[in-house]
Amino acid sequence: WEVFKAFLKSGVTAFGGPIAHLGYFREEFVQRRRWLDEHAYADLVSLCQFLPGPASSQVGFSLGLMRAGLPGALAAWVGFTLPSTLLLLLFALYVESFSGPAGVALLHGLKLAAVGIVAQAVWTMARTLCPDWPRVLIATASALFLIWAQTPSAQVAVIIMGAVAGFVAHRSGTIAAPLGHLPTLVPRRMGLSCLLLFALLLAGLPVLQWLRPGTVLALFDAFYRAGALVFGGGHVVLPLLHESFVTTGWVDEDRFLAGYGAAQAVPGPLFTFAAYLGAISSIAPTPVLGAAIGIVGLFLPGMLVLAGVLPFWEALRRLPRARGVMAGVNAAVVGLLAAALWTPVWTGTVRGIADGLLAVGGFGLLVGLRAPPLIVVALFGVAAVLFRLALRM
Repeated sequence: WEVFKAFLKSGVTAFGGPIAHLGYFREEFVQRRRWLDEHAYADLVSLCQFLPGPASSQVGFSLGLMRAGLPGALAAWVGFTLPSTLLLLLFALYVESFSGPAGVALLHGLKLAAVGIVAQAVWTMARTLCPDWPRVLIATASALFLIWAQTPSAQVAVIIMGAVAGFVAHRSGTIAAPLGHLPTLVPRRMGLSCLLLFALLLAGLPVLQWLRPGTVLALFDAFYRAGALVFGGGHVVLPLLHESFVTTGWVDEDRFLAGYGAAQAVPGPLFTFAAYLGAISSIAPTPVLGAAIGIVGLFLPGMLVLAGVLPFWEALRRLPRARGVMAGVNAAVVGLLAAALWTPVWTGTVRGIADGLLAVGGFGLLVGLRAPPLIVVALFGVAAVLFRLALRM
């Protein structure tokens, strides 16, 4: 129940996309609740960047798992995804689009608050994870490379390069690599079972469809395959879903794009776009059942892979030679967050000098006055709506 309430709050307030979500999680679970330390959190983020699926949701799932076992993992996932799932289901059922000046202003204010939250995460993580010049260089080079090459494969490449650089620097004695406490309650046998189930579903669902054709199986397979084959999460899954739903004629182009726009306007993970697609799909048995199939199908593969890898990851990261690797990877993650702070967070949100000053002000509230992120989000949302309404008077 503790885990569910904590992640439900994040699910209601976490605007700004997966990088912003990691900032919210860090503030809530590392800084405020102290469920794990900074180094362990960075290790966890590094792992989830390597795996298929939604990285921020996988981090949340892991945090719930470490806090309260499998029930905690499920509570974290449900709490974080439930608000946006319900909002997108309602969008699919009752309205064609969200519009109006107040709604647009509210969304913009929430995105500006997310800029400050991501900036705070970059600032504080850099101070902890880049205490010496080799790691500062790794983070800086990673950020510059990612700003130049904005692709999911570039993110993976940066993490690999950070691992190599950290290994070399650690062997030369240039950096010391502390190890955070990262508890996991997944036994190795359960981990292997999760990996086996992941592979069986990926290979077996098309065979089941061929043996017993059915709309439910086809719908679940489309979502599961997209979730299993996407690296980078978030926006990267959109082309796969477009191919599965628009190209096949299950959803028309205009409704697909309308749902994608609505998914940008709600808090929580972008993967909950699956609820909207499942609900409006022409092969869904009912809208609610279609939404449920979509959510479970898209999220399940990433969670199975994560649960399968976690017990082996904990053993690997404790090897002496792996310590330098993780130090370099963590520095690269700081660079990844810094690059994301610039684009798309800053470039996609800040439209002028006034927006820039507001974003800097939010950063000042969070770092200088230590204001809770929830207060900053609420303040920016209300202020944006009031400002918009004042301009219309």
